[in-house]
Amino acid sequence: MEDKEKTNYIYILQCADSTLYTGWTTDLESRLKAHNSGSGAKYTRGRGPVRLLYSEAFDTKGEALKREKQIQKLTRIKKLKLMGLEEE
Repeated sequence: MEDKEKTNYIYILQCADSTLYTGWTTDLESRLKAHNSGSGAKYTRGRGPVRLLYSEAFDTKGEALKREKQIQKLTRIKKLKLMGLEEE
């Protein structure tokens, strides 16, 4: 089976300051390394280390980006509920 299309992921990270960051990628492992090395999103620079709390996989970039926007609009409490976590 030839894999022409990459899987698209949305993810939620927890920064060292306990804030949450939601993003999109086709390679979770590389993206997490980028965030932790300071070459990821501007928001996560200076807030590391970060850790991956949650991800969802999608067949298309469009689906992933749509879901990313939905999650970004959620409150922190609703994001934690989505992930099955409670506010600490």
